[in-house]
Amino acid sequence: SGEVVRKDVVVRMTGDSRMALDFMLAPMRDDHGAITHLIASAIDISDRQAAQQRIESALKERTVLLQEIHHRVKNNLQTVASLLRIQARRTSSEDAKEALDQAMRRVAAIALVHDTLSTGLTQDVNFDEVFDRVLKLTSEVAATSGTTVKTIIDGKFGQLPSEKATSLAMAITEIVTNAVEHGLANRSGVVHVNAERKGKKLTVTISDNGKGLPEGKLQEGLGTSIVKTLIEGELRGTISWFSPKEGGTKVVVELPLS
Repeated sequence: SGEVVRKDVVVRMTGDSRMALDFMLAPMRDDHGAITHLIASAIDISDRQAAQQRIESALKERTVLLQEIHHRVKNNLQTVASLLRIQARRTSSEDAKEALDQAMRRVAAIALVHDTLSTGLTQDVNFDEVFDRVLKLTSEVAATSGTTVKTIIDGKFGQLPSEKATSLAMAITEIVTNAVEHGLANRSGVVHVNAERKGKKLTVTISDNGKGLPEGKLQEGLGTSIVKTLIEGELRGTISWFSPKEGGTKVVVELPLS
């Protein structure tokens, strides 16, 4: 057909050895455009292919090693969370029990990200999967606080780099837990989470139909300080709290993804 053909091939050489070649077959034409000859050429690429195989092997070993590291970190964090849970159950002070429970959930949120990383081939995290598991942590809070909570989820978080996923998982755990423990305490309610990606920005809106912010103002507790540090410090984003006219509390988080 007059087209140049080029592909990598393995050929048998003298002594039954093998050589990898970058092989090309090109047409030669006369003054009228008719094909008169076929010009064959080949370049030995054995060394290049061997180097490429070494690189691919090294990358595979690195991936396996990282997965094993994440798996071990996850196991260690789960052990810490279990120890905190046990200590909380044996503590008589309600303040100490609440502090230990909160610490347990924060450690467990980090473990969720490492668990996801231990099963993947990249250092990006499917945060929708992580978020589904974060909601299971907060459902435990609802069960212990006498609250019946319905969760509504819209949109997709998508893939996030591991360093962003860890901080975001901790922050969302704090925000949703706060909505359940305080906004919806001792009552039935709804927590609505919306995730929207536009270009290089992720916007997460978390709202509830609870009792709203005390006197319409945000209380600066430990949880609030942690969330601000994670969102504004670690993730270079912004976070705002509102008390809508219809009641409840709304939290808007905006993160750059560049």
